Amino acid sequence: MNLKRITDTLRSYNYRTINFRLIIYAVLLSVIGVFVIGSATDDNTYVYKQIVGLVGGLILMVIVMLIRYDFIARYYWLMYFFAIGILIVVLSPLGETHMGAQRWISVFGVQVQPSELAKLLLMIFFSALIAKNQTALNSWKFVLIMIALAVIPVILIYREPDLSSSVVTFVIICAIIFTSDLRGRFIKIVALIAVPIGAAILALIILLPPDRNIVDEYQYNRLVGFYDAENEVAAKIRYQQENSIIAIANGGLTGKGLNNNSITSVKNAEYISEPQTDFIFTIVGEELGLAGSFAVILLLVLIVIECFRVGFRAREQIGRGIAVGLGTLIGFQSFINLGVVTMIIPNTGLTLPFISAGLSSLMVLYINIGIVLNIGMHKKITF
Repeated sequence: MNLKRITDTLRSYNYRTINFRLIIYAVLLSVIGVFVIGSATDDNTYVYKQIVGLVGGLILMVIVMLIRYDFIARYYWLMYFFAIGILIVVLSPLGETHMGAQRWISVFGVQVQPSELAKLLLMIFFSALIAKNQTALNSWKFVLIMIALAVIPVILIYREPDLSSSVVTFVIICAIIFTSDLRGRFIKIVALIAVPIGAAILALIILLPPDRNIVDEYQYNRLVGFYDAENEVAAKIRYQQENSIIAIANGGLTGKGLNNNSITSVKNAEYISEPQTDFIFTIVGEELGLAGSFAVILLLVLIVIECFRVGFRAREQIGRGIAVGLGTLIGFQSFINLGVVTMIIPNTGLTLPFISAGLSSLMVLYINIGIVLNIGMHKKITF
């Protein structure tokens, strides 16, 4: 791409339509995350990494915002195979294990989680795939191809093992598919097939013990043991969620304050393990109270709304799919995380977007935001 083409592309954008609300909501959440992570752990490494993730994420967001998303999407097959490749690398001897799960690889000394990048690449891939095959969209052959292409990365993520992220990935892909021009009758037929299959798989997970290799033992204890009062291993898992409820309740309206030394603090008593990741909202509830909790939830909801608004206002399928995919990712993952910390659902191990510690996760989220901003800035394109 020569200089003139670059300048022409930059001039073609309607900069007055930049969605500053989306940027503000994301930055506010990230800043809250930095402070809460600092209070959740005595290890400043997490805070430094989160700040690096925020600054680096904002830089990447601006860069991506200025690149035509249709140009990026032209390489959708390359993105798909790259996503499959990095997920395979995680399962190879190069993958790093933490707390029984092999989900990370080391890149220049920095531990990254490839499944986070894979979600972004798959969002772009399926949005572009549907956009390029509008005429074949309502054929069984094309639907079966999409299902096969979706199953491969979902299984790879599941084998890490990461059941929760594999479910989130599948839900994102389904959301993108449902934003397409699939006929209503066709959707009903697919749903009538998919729902019984999903129910059958869930029944197998519940009824068969872990030695049958349907799920790993720890997954069995989390899912089934959550409802089994006699399961001692599951009771230890539930114990953390029970402490989470106590901590949130103790926070009251305004909380105990960040970095407090209260002897009645559940966090200070170290009753919550890994509070900077999966149970970060517990810290929000205890130290920022109902007011802080409501602010975090409200900001998450506003980000989801803005993503959906951009998606449904997009003039073409690819922009609609990517924006709705990001909104689904943030909304669904937040719902699951909040359900876990309030003990509504079993412990899944999912982080809270923009808040939980995680350099790669935060930077990928901002890349997503950059693409959505670009979609909102764009005039109609022909992909």
